[in-house]
Amino acid sequence: MRKIIRGGTVVNAAGTSQADVLIDGGTIAGVGAFENVDAEAIDATGCFVLPGAIDNHTHMSMPFGGTHSSDDYDTGTQAAAAGGTTCIVDFALQVHPGGLRSSLEEWMGRAEGAAHVDYGFHMAITNADKETIADMRSMVDEGITSFKVFMAYPNVLMVTDDQFLAVLEHSRELETLVMVHCENGFAIQHLVNTALANGQTDPIHHALTRPETMEAEATGRAVRLAEFAGAPVFVVHVSCRDAAEEIIRARSRGVAAYGETCIQYLFNSIDDLRRPDFVGARYVCSPPLRDASNQPFLWDALRFDHLQSISTDHCPFTDEQKRLGLGDFSKIPNGLAAIQHRLPMMWEHGVREGRLSMNRVVEITSTAIAKMFGLHPQKGVIEAGADADIVVFDPNRRHVFGVETSFMNVDYDIYEGQELHGSPRMTLSRGTVVFDDGKIVTKPGHGRFVRRSTFSPRDI
Repeated sequence: MRKIIRGGTVVNAAGTSQADVLIDGGTIAGVGAFENVDAEAIDATGCFVLPGAIDNHTHMSMPFGGTHSSDDYDTGTQAAAAGGTTCIVDFALQVHPGGLRSSLEEWMGRAEGAAHVDYGFHMAITNADKETIADMRSMVDEGITSFKVFMAYPNVLMVTDDQFLAVLEHSRELETLVMVHCENGFAIQHLVNTALANGQTDPIHHALTRPETMEAEATGRAVRLAEFAGAPVFVVHVSCRDAAEEIIRARSRGVAAYGETCIQYLFNSIDDLRRPDFVGARYVCSPPLRDASNQPFLWDALRFDHLQSISTDHCPFTDEQKRLGLGDFSKIPNGLAAIQHRLPMMWEHGVREGRLSMNRVVEITSTAIAKMFGLHPQKGVIEAGADADIVVFDPNRRHVFGVETSFMNVDYDIYEGQELHGSPRMTLSRGTVVFDDGKIVTKPGHGRFVRRSTFSPRDI
């Protein structure tokens, strides 16, 4: 049956209009004025009608430190939909020897039949040997058109500079995009070892041993290697001014360098890791939370397109899992629970507080991500022919964050008690209502795998 969303204000990255949205099956059939249409009506009076947000940086059921992130593709995508996100691009991590395919198949198996919204994968390369490099072509054939490398976590996830360069060179040939976690892994390990030897074991030392300098140095090295290889590069979770400035300088030289920040770097600070009774462990992520003095610069970087998007790096762990690092901060599982919070937080503190326009928020949470990661024009826009991934966002709907209103599979909320003036009323994925007035109404398996196109700087 067809649906029509009536009475709302359609907000795309490129403009805003009073219009109805006609949905036929899973696709937007038209945007405009429609009379005498035989369709189920959805009343959006007083609401903004937005393209579904896309989160290109999530870690569902990710193995880390002897455990797995606590959200799987069922609970994690429920939380996504409740927060207005209609598509995720998750990381499939190379965990098996012999190339990339067996690792991709493992992640595909986890997601199939479980997700409530659509999903794709980046392939995270942890061993860039010849077999792995050769296997990159087969990933592209499967619709996996972005690869990630880590410059952190030596002997676990980190690639060396020669391996990184090989990935960049082959990615250039394949017209794909390399994403990179920028921290100087060997230098950080030295700082960690020194801190532990001195009996410094509390969560705050996670941040103190991963200083801004180590992120900025690695970011500069990453963009220089990409510049040499002639390959585009996307720096994930930029946390501080010094790292962002490395990207800005590279872009001024004409390097195809891009970047994102995450909501935690706008709304949390290093002081959260000082919370007593091991509560600070909830805020351990990498790169770590920084001094709040970085936040105005990151907001401006988003505003002026020095950073192209904002994601969550959603990788939740329960209090019990975090306590694996009690007495040794280096064993605290790294990651925060944030996938449900991004769009409402950006609306409250971006739009309502005057930092960003509505259109720019749509750009950095949806449209730019769709273009960057090969999902546009199928996703990221409300126009005829696109997927009917739509959020009916009520700017007057008050919402209080907390475990009682969270769909995330974690026993705390880092934004517990915060009240916002605006939140999703309804979220549709390919024309099907997933979230409606506080409830998930789909069953696991509605979400499907999305093949993505290759990367072209001309589309950005």
